[in-house]
Amino acid sequence: MKIAGSIAALALLVSGCATTGSTVPADGPIAQAAATSTPQSAEQRADALLARMSVESKVAQLVMPDILSITPQDVKAYRFGTILNGGNSGPGGNDLAPAPEWLKLADQMWEASTAPRSDNEPVIPLLWATDAVHGNSNIPGATVFPQNIGLGATHDPDLVRRIGRATAAEVAVTGMDWAFAPTIAVVTDDRWGRTYESYGDDPKLVGELGAALIEGLQGKKGSPEFLDQHHVLATAKHFFGDGGTGGKDTGDTRGDLATLEKIHAAPYRPAIAAGVESVMASFSSINGVRMHGNKALLTGLLRNQMHFTGVVVGDWNGHATIPGCTNTDCPQALLAGLDIYMVPEDWKGLYNSLVREVKDGTIPQARLDEAVRRVLMMKLAYHAFDKPKPSARALGGKWDQLGSPAHRAIAREAVRKSLVLLKNDGVLPIKGSANILVAGTAADNVPQQAGGWSISWQGGGTLTNADFAGSTSIFAGISEAMKSEGGSAQLSADGSYTTKPDLAVVVFGEEPYAEYVGDREDLAFRGKQGLALLRKFKAEGVPTVAVFLSGRPMWVAREMDLADAFVAAWLPGSEGEGVADVLVGDKAGAPRYDFAGRLSFAWPAGCAPHGPLLFSEGQGGSYTAAPQPAAAPQETCALLDRSFDKGLKLFDRRLGEGIFASATDAAGTAQLTNLTGSSPAGDVKVSAFDHKAQEDARRLAWSGKGSLSIGWGKALLPKGGALMMTVNVTSRPTGPVTLAPVGAGNAVDLTSSFDLASGKDWRTIQVPIACFAADGTSGLTLAAPAGYSFELTSLGIVSLASNAGCKGPF
Repeated sequence: MKIAGSIAALALLVSGCATTGSTVPADGPIAQAAATSTPQSAEQRADALLARMSVESKVAQLVMPDILSITPQDVKAYRFGTILNGGNSGPGGNDLAPAPEWLKLADQMWEASTAPRSDNEPVIPLLWATDAVHGNSNIPGATVFPQNIGLGATHDPDLVRRIGRATAAEVAVTGMDWAFAPTIAVVTDDRWGRTYESYGDDPKLVGELGAALIEGLQGKKGSPEFLDQHHVLATAKHFFGDGGTGGKDTGDTRGDLATLEKIHAAPYRPAIAAGVESVMASFSSINGVRMHGNKALLTGLLRNQMHFTGVVVGDWNGHATIPGCTNTDCPQALLAGLDIYMVPEDWKGLYNSLVREVKDGTIPQARLDEAVRRVLMMKLAYHAFDKPKPSARALGGKWDQLGSPAHRAIAREAVRKSLVLLKNDGVLPIKGSANILVAGTAADNVPQQAGGWSISWQGGGTLTNADFAGSTSIFAGISEAMKSEGGSAQLSADGSYTTKPDLAVVVFGEEPYAEYVGDREDLAFRGKQGLALLRKFKAEGVPTVAVFLSGRPMWVAREMDLADAFVAAWLPGSEGEGVADVLVGDKAGAPRYDFAGRLSFAWPAGCAPHGPLLFSEGQGGSYTAAPQPAAAPQETCALLDRSFDKGLKLFDRRLGEGIFASATDAAGTAQLTNLTGSSPAGDVKVSAFDHKAQEDARRLAWSGKGSLSIGWGKALLPKGGALMMTVNVTSRPTGPVTLAPVGAGNAVDLTSSFDLASGKDWRTIQVPIACFAADGTSGLTLAAPAGYSFELTSLGIVSLASNAGCKGPF
């Protein structure tokens, strides 16, 4: 009996149950030595752990909070199995925190999860997940690789595999374990705001490149490198159909299920074959059924038919989208096949609900154990029990690996291989000895060329080049290339010059965005600066090269017609030299690199989706083969002309298409990307926060004298209708709150309306357009007293329900 008892005790030790100090792995060297005489399979180790876990400990393995809503003390108390940092999260609430702060927090969280326990329950280290979707792009100074749409244009699995390997290293340097990548959506409507997260519209290409990134992140399945300390866990997302929703974020993919599976589920088969350890459920629905609660697909298709044995993780409060569920209560998701709930802020309520529902039988014990066992198996595959704290691992704190020259060289290679030549009337390559102008505000703008999911969730905004330490803008890359060949490049955001250049490179495109904010009503590109610059240079007889930055193919017929050469550069990331490598030739004008990119999405001839094509998928020109556009009409795109007949959305989670915002104080005026940011002196500030969805509301605050303007570019207002805003006024105004049309017209006093709404939660204010007494205006300006603030969820022009007067309150 003594011998048997000793063996049992030894087995528990090998199962990761040691209660040594927090700087020693829970299954460290002592347990590893014992394992040589008493080997156990991963399955046996997982079962031994499960046998000693309480319901509370098991539930904690299935709850994934955000680092902004928890502390190491919370982790120690609850023993969460996983945590994440959302797109705008960072150590101490600072998403611009330097890399050492991330590693420091990773150590603190790991130490909290592995602290000794006095209740005889096993010590189980947590895993930290991050959206490393194009490099470890949350971290200042990391290599930011081209977005997936650009990698799709390379059609190069080996390159993508190397990018995965480099990304894994940079994630490991900062102490995190798990990348929420790759996105393997097959996009069937490019109006979707996540189009750039996809490799293309061909399921085979998406599957091939997705599997390559998984192999790079995790290492090759079955090899010694698989999930070693140079690799991290990967996630195939979002299962499935997220790219087939008709261009709407979190929408509904409809159709014959067998057909939908052949298109949208197809890339998951090579991902599973590559050994992906986790799959993220989609926010969207299939034929009206929310995926987070779709047992037929999460369990029936993914598990039983596709034989996925890893972990299914939820998206950001995705379980709450199931009818009858909330952020804090949703047994339906677990019963459908979800294993880990991503519950960024409301983790305590969900934890308590799940514990209660297991104990009262709503959730069978067998289903709980099944989900927990999957999490434990993933941790065992990752060798989590055998690893020291993050800073003591092979790459922990190896700062020379973060944004290393070797990784940046891979990113630069990816940029030049992703460029797609759509037009060239002989001006490319640029002669290296020429004197050229590089124009447009996007030319020297790393945040814009990086796009969304870069430092912050939506990207852009108040970010500057300085936030991307070690990066190179497109202009900087061109300037260096020209200088090395004896020529010169001058930067001119507005296109002005004193000496006429030999050629102008115009860099323009979409502002950064991520999910929902990036959704579009059509494919018309409405940016004005690039078009104006191309027209200017055309009139002045200056040859032009258009470099278009975008997260999708768009209708740019006017720009393409004006430019002498047109290059689709997608969202190239931090290494702008890659653009110069291909555009700039040697002194005599011979190319240094040829164009290799081929479209992974078809390019539209019009601005409506599913219309005639200008280029088909797979097309793209080179220096040896000129681009050959399809014979399709280039319509004038009537959708560019806006009408107020059916109202106008100014703001609803994001600014409406073609709508812009700015804030003004004594120091000047600043543009507010997606209605966030501040006036130059900071007297007016607009910040995003979560109301019912992620960053769906804005807090407007005045610390001094200033105003906020919303514009739509056309000098008109509907003769009928009203401006409607939904606000939460938390305090009474201490001075006048006014709304005035830009230009001529009456200012409307809203003070009494805000006074009436104060302290009454969310209310609607509706101001008749007639009150402005303006025949036409291009926008409206709101002014408020210093020290005042209120919250806003929507703003728009709507039909007027009644003949309301112009005397408040409205």
